[in-house]
Amino acid sequence: MTNDNPGPAVENAAARQSPAAILHGAVHVIVYGNRPFLAEFGEESVGLPAVEALLDLPPAAFELMDRVYRHGRPLARWVTVRGRRRRLTVVERRDIGTGEIYGIALHLVEHDGAGDE
Repeated sequence: MTNDNPGPAVENAAARQSPAAILHGAVHVIVYGNRPFLAEFGEESVGLPAVEALLDLPPAAFELMDRVYRHGRPLARWVTVRGRRRRLTVVERRDIGTGEIYGIALHLVEHDGAGDE
């Protein structure tokens, strides 16, 4: 017998998720977005270059994506998206066999107002 109800712990974890996506290539084509990402940027964003789909991100966000893709080092910065302060973290994605960078992953986390930057 299977249980179709994931329970409150799983539902709470899903409610706390932040937008995250996987992008491919130097033009950062969006190949995957989690539910919060699709809710914020639209399902039609999948398959488009980030610069065409993520219109609410500031230019500094795209500069960060380019730097991570070129240099292969994870980076993060604060950005304002639709009037909300968010922490944008970008990490390179590498081919496990060759080590070649083929894309990036990004994550946007809401600023909770605690602590320093």
